[in-house]
Amino acid sequence: MFSGIVEEFATVESLVKDGGNLHITLKCSFTDQLKIDQSIAHNGVCLTVVSIDGACYTVTAIQETLDRSNLGLLKEGDKVNIERSMLMNGRLDGHIVQGHVDTTAKCTDIEECDGSRYYTFKYKFDKAKAAEGYMTVEKGSVTVNGVSLTVCDSKDDSFRVAIIPYTFEHTNFHTIQPGSTVNIEFDIIGKYISRLQKYSTAND
Repeated sequence: MFSGIVEEFATVESLVKDGGNLHITLKCSFTDQLKIDQSIAHNGVCLTVVSIDGACYTVTAIQETLDRSNLGLLKEGDKVNIERSMLMNGRLDGHIVQGHVDTTAKCTDIEECDGSRYYTFKYKFDKAKAAEGYMTVEKGSVTVNGVSLTVCDSKDDSFRVAIIPYTFEHTNFHTIQPGSTVNIEFDIIGKYISRLQKYSTAND
């Protein structure tokens, strides 16, 4: 379980394809605090640490993860947002994030506004999935590349988020351009409410 409050961005050191799997080796400032089998969110994708070597650690993404997320697009030198799993004795500063990416979206526009930036993202609309809570709502929460954000201008297939200077500088949002692909995780609470409402209506 994660909160969507990114700790820092890690740098991709190497990528090794192994059948349908991709072994991703990254460098970050707290590698010495990691351990094998630990869960870390990478651009919002929960992956397990499989090896540690000095300042670098390696995680493995399976084919389904590569198909559903932007991890298959990574190149050496890319920046990846990372967050260790949430401590249960701390404050939940973002929102409940599972690390299970639902889909990808494309950045279609970036607008500077009084020192901050508005990013617009567009994704493939699926009416059936939307009915199950795979959608955004105005002022609701959404996770973009592992960053917990508040939705504005929510539409069927797009939404905007405001990025303050701190988030821009300390996450990989500073690398996102129009056309960039990002990972999206919709709010788990919305999914549960939609499912409960579906069964409640069916039983009436």
